[in-house]
Amino acid sequence: MRKKYAIQTYGCQMNENDSERIAGLLEVAGLTRTLQVENADVVVINTCCIRENADNKFYGHLGNLKKLKEEDPSKRILVGGCLAQKDQETIRDRAPHVDVVFGTHNLERVTELLVASNNGPIVEIVDPLPHDLDTLASEPLPTRREVDHAAWLTIQTGCDNSCAFCIVPQVRGPEVSRPFNDLLNEAKNLVKDGVSEITLLGQNVNSYGRDITLKLRGQEPQEGDLLLAGEHWNAREKRSASPLFADLLREVGNINGIRRIRYTSPHPKDMREDVMKAMAQTDSVCEHLHFPVQSGSDRILREMRRGYTAERYLSKLAQARAIIPDLAVTTDIIVGFPGETNKDFEDTLELAASAQFDSAFTFIFSPRPGTEAAEMHEKFCNKEEVQDRYSRLREVIQRSGLIKHQERIGKEEEVIVEGPSKKNNKLTTGRTRQNKVIHFPAIALPVGTIAITRVEEATPNYLLGSLLEIVEKPRTKTRIPVVSG
Repeated sequence: MRKKYAIQTYGCQMNENDSERIAGLLEVAGLTRTLQVENADVVVINTCCIRENADNKFYGHLGNLKKLKEEDPSKRILVGGCLAQKDQETIRDRAPHVDVVFGTHNLERVTELLVASNNGPIVEIVDPLPHDLDTLASEPLPTRREVDHAAWLTIQTGCDNSCAFCIVPQVRGPEVSRPFNDLLNEAKNLVKDGVSEITLLGQNVNSYGRDITLKLRGQEPQEGDLLLAGEHWNAREKRSASPLFADLLREVGNINGIRRIRYTSPHPKDMREDVMKAMAQTDSVCEHLHFPVQSGSDRILREMRRGYTAERYLSKLAQARAIIPDLAVTTDIIVGFPGETNKDFEDTLELAASAQFDSAFTFIFSPRPGTEAAEMHEKFCNKEEVQDRYSRLREVIQRSGLIKHQERIGKEEEVIVEGPSKKNNKLTTGRTRQNKVIHFPAIALPVGTIAITRVEEATPNYLLGSLLEIVEKPRTKTRIPVVSG
């Protein structure tokens, strides 16, 4: 009987993408997937350390696995991802039943480490490397995608920013961009495999390629430059150090068979007009911009080291809405950052009301050990006061979300089916180009089906509609999804 594996994922889309690649590697090695952790011979936990609740969920789950390990000592438990990169010693101390601890920079070795763990527990953490174009492999790793019609495409790793609340630069390392031509080839291969929707992934996608052009500008032109930086940059009269993200959006968007392109996440300080124009002028790029503001207070933004003011943020937001028709905008906001006063919070409320976001991910500040903000103990805000602020902010976000959704009543929306509604099996759930969830009466439509719906009702969090037309059935059979925790 073939051995079985299960994966639990905590964290962001980068983590989800990593889990799909780990699954691909395990299946190439001959393992089969199970949804039941208790039935798995190999359990992989892919961790996140961005927020405290992800930590807590992980350690709670790790404790539950101890009993399963005691019942079956042959079961292998592997822990990888950002938390493993940061807290390798803590994991070993708190959970000696873990067989393998690996980080964010060596997941391609997961099967080798698994085999090696037969001789005893292994910890292998590779430190983040400095900028080096050779540190990212040209050939993508085998991947077991969540669904056939949609895929992640990692365009860069790491981050060069120094946001006071964020641990990512420490666990993911500095920014390293993948060669331009490698990304185009991978996108073309995804289309051949039935993919119609691609999400470009990076910690700061706006800066994609800047490390490449910075290296090339001081060198004599070579034949390989075209593969690294793309045709458009190489055709420029001046070889300047500049991001290549706008070029990438256009080129990936020109690939036949790609119906939708999304991306995450941009940094407001690096958002450029050429990216906005590329979004507007490339049909396959969706009309959705995730634009994390984090705070509406200039003082707090300085403390966060975000690199922009509230006015500058709103100016870029207005510019994006003027250039990109029918643009939906979402954001991230942190409540209770150390030192936040009532005035600071009121500034955030004012910005949120002014911006009229379609939705927002709102968070209560969680100190992450190793960050600058975690050391601001004397400035930590009162928990009850922060909870009240959080509730008030949610009211503003819900109100603006409802307004934005009500504006869409009566409109026809192209959706891609994501499956039956989780709360009502008589409804099908789809997602619009603006990344809005819509539920509509339809039974047994395959995941990946493209349909036209009419919006009939609106709530702050989703739309309700009717099915008008099925445009296209999925080209390939949908796979069983990778488990997410």
